Amino acid sequence: MRVIAELRKPHLAGCVWFWVWALVGVGFAFSFVSLAGVLTILPVALVIFLLARLHPINGFGLLSGAGMLLLVVAYLQRQGPGTTCWHTATASGCDQHLNPIPWLLAGLVCFTAGVAGHAWRSRRL
Repeated sequence: MRVIAELRKPHLAGCVWFWVWALVGVGFAFSFVSLAGVLTILPVALVIFLLARLHPINGFGLLSGAGMLLLVVAYLQRQGPGTTCWHTATASGCDQHLNPIPWLLAGLVCFTAGVAGHAWRSRRL
């Protein structure tokens, strides 16, 4: 039983680092899809630099993180494409939405490729 626990430690550490790099990937992708990205690119680059000193960069984690952000954008645009109007008892308005399908497909491809690539690489080691 102790042998199994010792074998699981490197696997769990690899999974933790994968998700840490996935969070960095979310920040990195946000820097490119948002106007606020101008303000976030330097802090994200600093985090990448500091984390890379602790553990090698996990490209699959970065890819999955970017995919997660693309999936969030697809969810936020789910009423698109086009203009959607809304009315309540006290207010009304209209919102412009993008087509969510390209964001959804890109997000699914990136997230799935990142997770599958990490699993494949972990299996080989």
